[in-house]
Amino acid sequence: MSTTILKTVFFNAKPETVWSFLTDKDKLGIWYHPAQEDLSDGSDYSLYSTGDDGARNQIVSGRVLEMQAPNKLVTTFVIGPFGGNETTLTWQLSDAAGGTQLTLSHEGIAQALGQDAPDAGVMGLLMALDHGWDKHFDKLRNGIAA
Repeated sequence: MSTTILKTVFFNAKPETVWSFLTDKDKLGIWYHPAQEDLSDGSDYSLYSTGDDGARNQIVSGRVLEMQAPNKLVTTFVIGPFGGNETTLTWQLSDAAGGTQLTLSHEGIAQALGQDAPDAGVMGLLMALDHGWDKHFDKLRNGIAA
């Protein structure tokens, strides 16, 4: 069963600009979730949400495995449903008609859920993540355009 999410989106901005939105802590907060610090090669990262009570909650964590600015970023990605298990995000940026083509590969989802996870549970999470990435990319387009 294939459990890799592949997304390709286009931005009317140079790869360097899109790259900054993937790695700069303040720009991450515009379209995704705020980070404690800028992403850097080999470092751990955490992304947060703010609750109605104002408390910050870690919702994503991981480690930066590879950075080739402004063309490739590879990180691990851990969220609650994975029970501490890692998945892998690979972000590929390339020039496209004066802008940027960004391709995201999100791998290892079924493995992170475990071999005993029912197919329906895996598919439910795949669909939720797929929808979530679409929403985040819409915010990224708006953030870059601002």
